[in-house]
Amino acid sequence: MWIVRVALNRPYTFIVVSLLILILSGVAIIQTPVDIFPAINIPVVGVVIQYTGLAPQDMQDRLASVLERGMTQTVDDIEHIESQSYHGIAVIKVFLQPKADVNGAIAQIASLAGGSVRGMPPGTTPPFMLAYSAADVPILQIGLSSKSLSEQQLTDLGVNFLRPRLTTIEGAELPSPYGGKNRQVTVDLDPQKLLQRGISGADVVNAVNAQNLVQPQAQPKLGNASTTSS
Repeated sequence: MWIVRVALNRPYTFIVVSLLILILSGVAIIQTPVDIFPAINIPVVGVVIQYTGLAPQDMQDRLASVLERGMTQTVDDIEHIESQSYHGIAVIKVFLQPKADVNGAIAQIASLAGGSVRGMPPGTTPPFMLAYSAADVPILQIGLSSKSLSEQQLTDLGVNFLRPRLTTIEGAELPSPYGGKNRQVTVDLDPQKLLQRGISGADVVNAVNAQNLVQPQAQPKLGNASTTSS
């Protein structure tokens, strides 16, 4: 074999080549990026919109579809749009072209959402947006349950205590917890009795909101004395 003859005739050359391969292999191993999932150059913007109490079909028809139609007219470089609707929450994924500007797409969606919310059911809040790659798939899902705590308390623990601790992990991207019950005031009304007294549902809402006031504190000075009032 010719390679064996060359190695016997030029032993030092092959020793030097072997050392170079050994050194360059170590450098390549150190500098090679390591990732569990392959890098897919398809930028994606996730849009999460919530409205407590709506069924999945209503979430799709009255909230998600409104945003989707507006995105096709406002956002540039859209590859395709996917959406999933649940009880009280809708998740829209906007897949962009590989060379698209993700920050520009987020700005366009944010400006669109501000105007679209006005045509949605009263009380709808602006959606939450998150930019990520198509290779960013969920690797951990945490569910909270308890035999002694209510759903509201579990939601408070997830939002105010568990999620802030997880956000400090390097490279972690966390969506807002969903599925629980947020704190809210529920008032059951009898439409017939309201009609008899000439009161509408809006009047009751305004009366409840009037009792939930945050008054600033001040320290007025009266003469030479200083008192605190609220």
